[in-house]
Amino acid sequence: MQLKIMPKKKRLPAGRVPLILFLCQVISALEVPLDHGGKAKLLEDLVQPPTITQQSPKDYIIDPRENIVIQCEAKGKPPPSFSWTQNGTHFDIDKDPLVTMKPDSGTLIINIMSEGKAETYEGVYQCTARNERGAAISNNIVVRPSRSPLWTKEKLEPMTLQNGQPLVLPCRPPVGLPPPIIFWMDNSFQRLPQSERVSQGLNGDLYFSNVLPEDTREDYICYARFNHTQTIQQKQPISVKVISAKSNRERPPTFLTPEGNASNKEELRGNVLSLECIAEGLPTPVIYWIKEDGTLPINRTFYKNFQKTLQIIQVSEADSGNYQCIAKNALGAIHHTISVTVKAAPYWIMAPQNLVLSPGEDGALICRANGNPKPTISWLSNGVPIEIASDDPSRKIDGDTIIFSNVQERSSAVYQCNASNEYGYLLANAFVNVLAEPPRILTSANAHYQVIANRPAFLDCAFFGSPLPTIEWFKGDKGSALHEDIYVLHENGTLGIPVAQKESTGTYTCVAKNKLGMAKNEVNLEVKDPTRIIKQPEYAVVQRGSTVSFECKVKHDHTLILTVTWLKDDHELPSDGRFTIDKDQLVVADVGDDDGGTYTCVANTTLDTVSASAVLGVVAPTPTPAPIYDVPDPPFDLELTDQLDKSVQLSWTPGDDNNSPITKFIIEYEDAMHEAGLWHYQAEVPGTQTRAQLKLSPYVNYSFRVMAENSLGRSLPSQPSEQYLTKAAEPDKNPMTVEGLGSEPDNLVITWKPLNGFESNGPGLQYKVSWRQKDGDDEWTSVVVANVSKYIVSGTPTFVPYLIKVQALNDMGFAPEPAAVLGHSGEDLPMVAPKNVHVNVLNGTLAEVHWDPVPLKSIRGHLQGYRIYYWKAQSSSKRNRRHMEKKILIFQGSKTHGMLPGLEPFSHYILNVRVVNGKGEGPASPDKDFNTPEGVPSAPSALKIVNPTLDSLTLEWDPPRHPNGILTEYTLKYQPINSTHELGPLIDLKIPANKTRWTLKNLNFSTRYKFYFYAQTSAGSGSQITEEAVTTVDEGKMAMASRQVDIATQGWFIGLMCAVALLILILLIVCFIRRNKGGKYPVKEKEDAHADPEIQPMKEDDGTFGEYSDAEDHKPLKKGSRTPSDRTVKKEDSDDSLVDYGEGVNGQFNEDGSFIGQYSGKKEKEPAEGNESSEAPSPVNAMNSFV
Repeated sequence: MQLKIMPKKKRLPAGRVPLILFLCQVISALEVPLDHGGKAKLLEDLVQPPTITQQSPKDYIIDPRENIVIQCEAKGKPPPSFSWTQNGTHFDIDKDPLVTMKPDSGTLIINIMSEGKAETYEGVYQCTARNERGAAISNNIVVRPSRSPLWTKEKLEPMTLQNGQPLVLPCRPPVGLPPPIIFWMDNSFQRLPQSERVSQGLNGDLYFSNVLPEDTREDYICYARFNHTQTIQQKQPISVKVISAKSNRERPPTFLTPEGNASNKEELRGNVLSLECIAEGLPTPVIYWIKEDGTLPINRTFYKNFQKTLQIIQVSEADSGNYQCIAKNALGAIHHTISVTVKAAPYWIMAPQNLVLSPGEDGALICRANGNPKPTISWLSNGVPIEIASDDPSRKIDGDTIIFSNVQERSSAVYQCNASNEYGYLLANAFVNVLAEPPRILTSANAHYQVIANRPAFLDCAFFGSPLPTIEWFKGDKGSALHEDIYVLHENGTLGIPVAQKESTGTYTCVAKNKLGMAKNEVNLEVKDPTRIIKQPEYAVVQRGSTVSFECKVKHDHTLILTVTWLKDDHELPSDGRFTIDKDQLVVADVGDDDGGTYTCVANTTLDTVSASAVLGVVAPTPTPAPIYDVPDPPFDLELTDQLDKSVQLSWTPGDDNNSPITKFIIEYEDAMHEAGLWHYQAEVPGTQTRAQLKLSPYVNYSFRVMAENSLGRSLPSQPSEQYLTKAAEPDKNPMTVEGLGSEPDNLVITWKPLNGFESNGPGLQYKVSWRQKDGDDEWTSVVVANVSKYIVSGTPTFVPYLIKVQALNDMGFAPEPAAVLGHSGEDLPMVAPKNVHVNVLNGTLAEVHWDPVPLKSIRGHLQGYRIYYWKAQSSSKRNRRHMEKKILIFQGSKTHGMLPGLEPFSHYILNVRVVNGKGEGPASPDKDFNTPEGVPSAPSALKIVNPTLDSLTLEWDPPRHPNGILTEYTLKYQPINSTHELGPLIDLKIPANKTRWTLKNLNFSTRYKFYFYAQTSAGSGSQITEEAVTTVDEGKMAMASRQVDIATQGWFIGLMCAVALLILILLIVCFIRRNKGGKYPVKEKEDAHADPEIQPMKEDDGTFGEYSDAEDHKPLKKGSRTPSDRTVKKEDSDDSLVDYGEGVNGQFNEDGSFIGQYSGKKEKEPAEGNESSEAPSPVNAMNSFV
């Protein structure tokens, strides 16, 4: 749409004229711009009726000492001629030699300074300006000379009265024109002091509420000043004498003026209403004012003359009513009511406006006025009452409106509207000019405009034409139309660009059209870069006598001339050599106290002006106490300036740095709209900077605070700044983490991370969700949803790729177009099982499985991998047939083979393979059987030695828990251990696999043997288990050994019994010594030599072993002494320690580690749990445990 100004014109049916059409016509009327400066030549051939442009005031008071000048100026085409009337009759200026008319003007000059009197020319004058199109008339100008008469001679008697009495000194000045200004003075021309007690009334009299002795004087003089003639007249002095009375009798107030209880006051609208009440009394009364049934207007009410005068300015009809003044002192109060009536001389509601019409058009002149009483409206045509003026068929009078229909050139005339009542009148001229003129553009051709970017631009296109032309604007050579959403077209033809941008630069064409023709004009617009201060002067505090500099770097459009000026406190810099300007710096040397203040850098171009200021503080270089170092004080005085839509400048005043320079300022913001109470990081600036330009987001209610930081830490936050609500805008980003995944096989769940309130940029945040199949030709399907994070699309094919977009929008518009994201509709279980599954057994515990990949289309989802289910059906050994639980191995991705570890040898396994997607598993492949080969067996489950005799031992065992094949035989190896813990020769014995018991014969009596036992399959030998046992001894030798032991131990027992008899404490000490002396036995020396414990000879009575003193006698035997040369004894097979020599792992030990347990000849051992002794502990053990 093109920008146009359309004339509002419409032919009206006779007898029925809607007023709105006339108002439109009045607005669209156009006056011929005869005074359009240098462009008047464009309109030389146009005609226009006269218009009065200047005239003297209606009530024209002249100075009789000067020439009389009565003004009357008018314009018109052709230029009008002038004539005058005096007192209603023609004033023939040619007959009076003292009267002349200025050339090309209607202004009269009456020369009374040479001869003649002003009173001769007193009267009512009216000027008429006339040309061929009509006549305009001026107001009735009443000319009166000013008068300043003298006071009449009178003899004034001295006044004598007692102290406390009231007094009124009359003034009664002579009547002058205009009325004089009254004031009271003494002979020395000093104004007499006035107060609540003594004051001057509106009539000029001087009122005393009560007199005092100091009021006695002989020179009370009333003066009248006549401003128009600049003269002052004075009254005869009045003498007043106050006699002191013995007693001043107090009295309540009474009014000196006005008289009585009520009075009336009339005032005209727009004047100043002045009401006065002056009272006498003793003590002096105080005056109060109220309005009955109303309140006094606050902004228009003033009190004068010590509350005695109430003034209301710009009075209107609403101020009518009863006003009450109250006089009050300690003895009583009185009141007076003034009834105020506000009348009004006529005033305009709608004055008639000039009309320029083309032949055949319609129009109207409207004249509306108001007043009190209501004014009467009368019309004149060319200065003649319209009732007797020449008839015009296109004209019809309807009260305050003249209606014109189908005007012709002869309809041109000047009409006068007169609105009058008893208080005055209004007279307005309005012409009807009927012209038929094609458009004319009055603006100079090829005008060049320059404007700063981001500011408004206005391109002029002054025009004229009749009928009123329409205006269109175009830009560029191709004539692209300008649209109203970007530009503003004013009624005078001016094109407005609210915010000019760089791209606004170019040529613009203004085209004016009406039915008679067309005119156009080109103008050029150039948009310049704004002037910016990129480095602002900074706040500084310096010591007296030092040098300080302020920096001000300016960036401006290079095509404009830049001027930089420095000011101090908004005035020019002192003319002092200490102030020097060097490029971008102002340097002040030898700083004094007077140099403190605000320094402003002002950068000017022909198009714009920018400024920046900094404060200089001057301090005395006086010694200071030892500095206290601390974190800075908080900044203060935060101020927001340059408030734009997406940026603001924050400035602040730093707090005290507490003797550690501030290194930086940290700025935080609070969003009171979305996250009240939470402060977020905004920016930080160097410590030398006290302002920052902050980037803002739309639709955020910002508050800012600033913290200062020095080497000791960070200050407390400043007080928050004022809040600043940025304008709403469309979102500038879209949701993140957009995904499309189906929760069911027939849907697509679109999810995203919603924008937070800070990112919404405006109210009404919503999301436009769009989707379409990736591989199809479908159009995008879109839906707008509320501020949620999920949308479900139903009825989709199973696992189909979709392109997805989620776009944010709010009440202001849409975010940028988002990028499409790939998603998939819901998955379903895979349809096909893997094929061609085969197994390659690598060894007894490891197998490799291969399969063919499943077709992608049959997966119906994201391929997550393959899952192998396998289980052991039964053992190949018939001794252990049982069903095993299934195991699962998962292989990620598209792998088509995998290893099965941890298999059991000599086992039968079954497996199948299934493909897995996000929904679950597909069908299983056919079960695949495979067998693992034999492996070495585990150790026999248990090994026990039973039924020891002098030369034989019987071994019993349980088969291996995991034979891992078919057992072929057992291997038993054993060797004797002599009294020095040395190992004898190793004997190897093969035992059939079906045996679980074996007796060894022909063994040495009273000899310890160590056994190594393991099973075998065709794959080899398994783990071994070890055990130790002892053959029994001869009885005769046992008796001898018993006696030897009794002799050897008899002293110890006697000593022990004595110690118990004497003192329990001695018993404990002896026991402790006895235990420690065990290391002195020969067996201790042997143990030290072989680093292994040795068995003591058995006692004859109970067959138990003697004591050991080595603290580490439960360590395994070392190689070369007790370990066979051809095999290492494993811990799980044989813990060759003293524990193994007891009946179980819980054999008793002394505190020094000596073994005192018992052997019974029968011993059991469990693989996971040690055997426990079934024998009671010996007395020695019990005693040791007590110790």
